[in-house]
Amino acid sequence: MLRALRNSWRLLRMALSFARHDALFPLETLGIAPPLIAWARLFAGRRDTRRPGERLTAALQGMGPSFIKLGQALSTRADLLSESVAADLAQLQDHLPAFSGVEARRIVEAELGRPIDALFTRFEDVPVAAASIAQVHFAVTTEGRDVAVKVLRPGIEKAFARDLDLFYWMAELVERTQPRFRRLKPVDSVRAFADVIRVEMDLRMEAAACEELGENFVDDPGYRAPTIDWDRTAQRVMTLERVDGIPIGDRDAIVAAGHDPDAIMQKCAEAFFYQVFRDGFFHADMHGGNAFVDRSGCIVPVDFGIMGRIDEATRGYLAELLVAFLRRDYRAVADVQFRAGYVPPDQSREMFAQACRSIGEPIFGKPSHEISIARLLAHLLRVTEQFEMTVQPQLLLLQKTMLMAEGMGTRLNPHVNIWELARPLIEDWMRTHFGPRATIGRAATDLAEGLRRLPRLIESLHLMAEHERQKAEAELKELPRAFRSWLRLGFTEIIAALALLAAIVAWWH
Repeated sequence: MLRALRNSWRLLRMALSFARHDALFPLETLGIAPPLIAWARLFAGRRDTRRPGERLTAALQGMGPSFIKLGQALSTRADLLSESVAADLAQLQDHLPAFSGVEARRIVEAELGRPIDALFTRFEDVPVAAASIAQVHFAVTTEGRDVAVKVLRPGIEKAFARDLDLFYWMAELVERTQPRFRRLKPVDSVRAFADVIRVEMDLRMEAAACEELGENFVDDPGYRAPTIDWDRTAQRVMTLERVDGIPIGDRDAIVAAGHDPDAIMQKCAEAFFYQVFRDGFFHADMHGGNAFVDRSGCIVPVDFGIMGRIDEATRGYLAELLVAFLRRDYRAVADVQFRAGYVPPDQSREMFAQACRSIGEPIFGKPSHEISIARLLAHLLRVTEQFEMTVQPQLLLLQKTMLMAEGMGTRLNPHVNIWELARPLIEDWMRTHFGPRATIGRAATDLAEGLRRLPRLIESLHLMAEHERQKAEAELKELPRAFRSWLRLGFTEIIAALALLAAIVAWWH
């Protein structure tokens, strides 16, 4: 009861904030507490002429870190919101006023257990970036290395915990009262959002993600991750190599520095392919300010708070889906979806293929440099309601990442399609991992694994049989002696008795 009262009050305040920006439509669509939302509308200002997505973005921007992050997460949900609203939310800026350098120094000293002067010869009090969860300060270590120090905001964990409770409560309310939204898995979606936030709240996890990505590309001269300073990293502080480079979104500066934008774009396409298909571990926040081109032309990503993982089966599904769409083979697109189990088997495969054609043809009818695979995937996810498809959270995050990759490619060269650059790699990966030889290899591996486990399985079955035998014997001891003697009859005696009984019945009739 207390939780309901607390969150109802917070929902009311949220509704009033949305009303001031004429942005109540998400709450109205979800059908959460209609009387409360109707009351909040009484306090709405004059009719706002901005697009709905712009109004919602402005409302979320003013409500604090959790709502900024929520808006960025919702930017992947074109299936839940309209595509234009999702696109506007993707522009939501994760910037907040900085907290003081004095407070940042205090957090660093408390987390690392040493005075700031024992860690750094210089620590700049004015941050170079301040976002909803943390801010970044440049510094120089006592060994003379230039580094960037990321520091969590004071009290941010409690603020997010309070807001996440509200989001869970709202999701539970939607699932309970709005059956039509259950297929969108509101509670699971909030849980996935909470998992991402939980990782972002522990900078050791971000440091580990950075290092894992770096190890995946250790032999790649065109892409690398910054080096982590583990001695100066803790839960609320992360120290890493300061990246000296040009933001990948600044094409003019890249050209002025003597780099070829097309070569940079080729490296981006290859890096995206390797992260998604080779490793199943990808940077999921790759906007133009989160990657740099260093002096050698190498791409160096930063900000590893949001990373995505997809298993091998999903990678195979995605590769088949992309290749089928690029070939405009819509029957194959439908077959992939049904085989993956994303579309219920009672749905019409022909109708689904027709729906895929209605999505693909308007996109592939454009010049190649205007084709957006990310938007194609977004359209595909939007037909989920018509065909009762279940939402795939890992694909929603990937779709957002693809949209960012396309935007980055467009800034580098608006006349080249980044997916056409990656297509040969995808097709080669498909042949290697899903061709006849790979299929036979996987079958052999599965067989060998089954044989390896066979002795353990036999032993387990033996133990189960012995347990059941002992249990039966214990139960027999509790039965009357005569009945127990009958149960001890051998198999032959039981068959003979049954035959005798059958003969008597036959004679009787």
